[in-house]
Formats: sequence, structure tokens, C-alpha cells
Amino acid sequence: MPLRMDSDMPSLEGGTDWFNSEPINKDSLKGNPVLVHFWSISCGTCKESLPDIAGWIQQYGPKGLKVIGVHMPRQESDTNVDAVKECITEYEIKQPCVVDNWHTITDAFENKFVPSYFLFDADLKMRHFSAGEKAVKMVQPALERLIDNPTEAASTT
Repeated sequence: MPLRMDSDMPSLEGGTDWFNSEPINKDSLKGNPVLVHFWSISCGTCKESLPDIAGWIQQYGPKGLKVIGVHMPRQESDTNVDAVKECITEYEIKQPCVVDNWHTITDAFENKFVPSYFLFDADLKMRHFSAGEKAVKMVQPALERLIDNPTEAASTT
């Protein structure tokens, strides 16, 4: 079972490679809402959601949203770091992205799904989780509540 609401954001340490950023320490994210999304190069639904994520970065980034991608391999072929890098380039992924070939981050988040989305408030407390094919549609309203009215989001999510 994934993290529960109000859980502290787990560590982002343990990834094998970082793209679009130096390794990120979760403490450096405090004070900002954070969306951590898990994806895999073998997941078609994950790739379909990448434009939505890019749109959120454009829309909510200026309001403080930080987005971190975690590449979670689902099969042996997904552990090819060069293939992940090619996918990041092909899909124009701009946010920091960590490859989690050993599932260290995945296990810390108690995550089993791709795509999956964990939304944390500025205190790095979890406010939303969704996973699967329709997950991306459930993230949008949670983002709007958290970004546009952070006090209300903390009390109603």
C-alpha cells in the first residue's frame, strides 16, 4: 500500500542516475509544493501523460511547484539507462528525473504502480496520491486546490 495522507515525503536518495539536475535532497524542496511522478519507458500510459506534466510545470512552476520524475523499471529492459536518456530527450522531459534501477526510492514511497503521482504540500506532507490509467486526470484538481488555496487543500485532502 502506498504512503498514507499526511505522511512525510520519503528520501529521494538511492537513484542510479539523475537527468536535468544534480541529485536532489528532499530538504531542498521544503517550502514548495512537490509532485513526484513514477513512470517507466515500457509504460504507454506514462508516455501519454508526459504532456500533462509539462503543462503543470508551465502553469504551476511559477507558483512554486517542483516536479520530480522517478523512472521505475518494470522489467529488465527498462534498466537500460541510455534508453531512459533517449526517452527523456524524445519526450522533451525538462524536470529533474532520477533512474531508480534498484527500486530504492520506489520502496521508500511504498509504490507499486506506474504511472503514479504523489503530491506533497510545502511542508512535504502528502496531500494526494493517484495511480494508473486515469490518475493524471485526478491530479489536476488536487494541484489546483494545493497551489491556489494551500490552507484549504491541507484541511480537505
